[in-house]
Amino acid sequence: MHNLLEEFRQTITDSHYRLVQISEDDSAVKPASDKWSPKEIIGHLIDSASNNHQRFVRGQFYDDLELPGYEQERWVVVQGYQQTAWAELLLFWKCYNEHLARVTALMPAENLARTVRIGGGEPVTLGFLVEDYVRHLQMHLRQILG
Repeated sequence: MHNLLEEFRQTITDSHYRLVQISEDDSAVKPASDKWSPKEIIGHLIDSASNNHQRFVRGQFYDDLELPGYEQERWVVVQGYQQTAWAELLLFWKCYNEHLARVTALMPAENLARTVRIGGGEPVTLGFLVEDYVRHLQMHLRQILG
């Protein structure tokens, strides 16, 4: 977990440095009508942070906890990320992820084995959720940064 946390922190730092170099205009460009703009991708990553924050904290209190999934497309639209200032989105994204890195670092090793069910799915461990969150974050950042 230590290596994953270091990778997570480095991803936040390196990506933020590169993301702030994208202009406001370029951040709103959709590669296709059915694809998200960089603003919407960062908004989705904020939503992912919000949902996983609940999982990472609540999952430490109970084993086999059941939590809802979320409708990512609708969340992005309802929150108006496309109309939000790029700098505001980036600051929120960076701070939220730094907080999640801190929460994860404080998680006792034995809690990583606790299980969570999301949206009625099969149980997964908190350790799996943390790693999956970091990989999901990195995948979406590659969509923006290449």
